[in-house]
Amino acid sequence: MNELPVHRQFFGDAECNFRLTPDLVLELERKTASGIGALSRRFYAMDFRLIELTEVIRLGLIGGGMDPEEADALVKAYTPRMSMTDLYGKALPIIDILMFGKVTADAE
Repeated sequence: MNELPVHRQFFGDAECNFRLTPDLVLELERKTASGIGALSRRFYAMDFRLIELTEVIRLGLIGGGMDPEEADALVKAYTPRMSMTDLYGKALPIIDILMFGKVTADAE
């Protein structure tokens, strides 16, 4: 199977790479207590929890190549200042690429 593409978008103070790899999906499921199928269905229905948004972003940064401590620091510094709509707009393309191999919606 081909590796999923990286999604590049502005987050915090710079352009960043995002990707959820299989090992990070397992961590996302553990942290959110939800399977990836249910989580993605809820994302598309806009029925999400804050922890799900922030964990998708944090783990996406790690999967995109960022050091885990740096990803955690960026999420803690910037997500509290963002609206839910902005957080959703950052997290949705990361889920899109995981599920479909591309961004399916213009979420930016």
